[in-house]
Amino acid sequence: MPDAAIMPAVIERLKAAVGPAGVVDEAAAMAPYLTDWRGLVHGRAALVVRPATTAEVAAVVRACAEAGVGIVPQGGNTGLVGGSVPDAGGGTIVLSLSRMNRIRGLDAPNFTITVEAGCVLQAVQQAAETARLLFPLSLGAEGSCQIGGNLATNAGGTAVLRYGNARDMVLGLEVVLPDGAVWDGLGALRKDNAGYDLKQLFLGSEGTLGVITAAVLKLFPRPQRSETALVALVDPAAATRLLADLRQATGDAVTSFEYIHRAGFDLVFAHIPDSVDPFATPHRHYALVELAGGDADDGLRSALEAVLGRALEGGDVHDAVVADSGQQARRLWALRETISEAQLKAGPAIKHDVSVSVSRVPEFLERAGRAVAEAMPEAIVVAFGHIGDGNVHFNLSPRPNADPAAFLARSEAVSRIVHDIAAAMDGSFSAEHGIGVLKRDALRRYKSPVELDLMRRLKAALDPDRIMNPGKLL
Repeated sequence: MPDAAIMPAVIERLKAAVGPAGVVDEAAAMAPYLTDWRGLVHGRAALVVRPATTAEVAAVVRACAEAGVGIVPQGGNTGLVGGSVPDAGGGTIVLSLSRMNRIRGLDAPNFTITVEAGCVLQAVQQAAETARLLFPLSLGAEGSCQIGGNLATNAGGTAVLRYGNARDMVLGLEVVLPDGAVWDGLGALRKDNAGYDLKQLFLGSEGTLGVITAAVLKLFPRPQRSETALVALVDPAAATRLLADLRQATGDAVTSFEYIHRAGFDLVFAHIPDSVDPFATPHRHYALVELAGGDADDGLRSALEAVLGRALEGGDVHDAVVADSGQQARRLWALRETISEAQLKAGPAIKHDVSVSVSRVPEFLERAGRAVAEAMPEAIVVAFGHIGDGNVHFNLSPRPNADPAAFLARSEAVSRIVHDIAAAMDGSFSAEHGIGVLKRDALRRYKSPVELDLMRRLKAALDPDRIMNPGKLL
């Protein structure tokens, strides 16, 4: 285990490895690296280092390995489970990848881009656009999160339905291992059956097995046309039927399919300036739909309107707004994307990131909603998320007359209820946010002994001294 204190000689060696520009050691400057963006997890560190090259990362890791010093890899620090924050002991260092932000290369004929871990996600998207291509990973924090963190946490986002999670977009990785060795796995092959797929060990490992320093990412043809609609539904089951119909009718051109309960929109209209309800009459359930295709004559609009028309006649849909312009589509998306911000402005929240099979999402919403109402009547269920891939953000906000402190004090008990229901439905208590420190107990509760043993054996094999992101995940 890492020592509680770091010898001055080790500190000096680390500083020499990254140079003056790569050192953050003043308390005020270090503060942003020592807490998560929600202010829920706080820690201490002996030093923050910001290497600019893979060689510098390797030198830092080698020095820490020899001294038994814990390393906390950190990207944009936008995670929701405290995985990139050091513990309170002060005996670790934070290794920020923010200076490793180069686009190393873009191979348009191969539909790949090679980027360093510190590249902001939005910068990767923009680099792909210069070649008229698409990097489809998209999430609310894309203007500040970094690709290394996205890969280390296997980020999801709004386009999983069509393109998959972050791990599905990776062809190769460069990783600094816990002893300071560098694994150059930056292959750009789509077919390679020569042994184990080693990159999968590090994707989603939350920095506990090594430091991702670069990646070869898949690119895709950039859609030339998209159609966006906000649909008022009779119930969540209507959402799954509408999704299935749209996928069949459009040849699987559905890029995103987001479910939103009215409670989420109520928060947005109350706390986000200039937000406007696009419907004259409020409804209880909604779906935000996006289709994407190749050109203006691909029939997406007519297919969308035909499916919505059938759903209206069949009673699954109350009403729908189909965007007539890119600006209107962005306004509709803003209603979905600002729900988390609105919930934060409204006060404390208890958040759950669960997944079940798509066909069982309505059942989960009904069972979990009923159980929370019985156990915690002072809570408002704010359910929304990527119903197209079965991921529901089942969040809770206090009613106006509830005591915020008492509300939060019941977080553990109510989360146990929600997670137990997801587990009973063969689902996951962590769909896309990872484990970090906030969900370690849940991992022990819901993963089988065999799975936990395999994880621990992998950790022991690759990081026997447990210096990589100590205290996280396991």
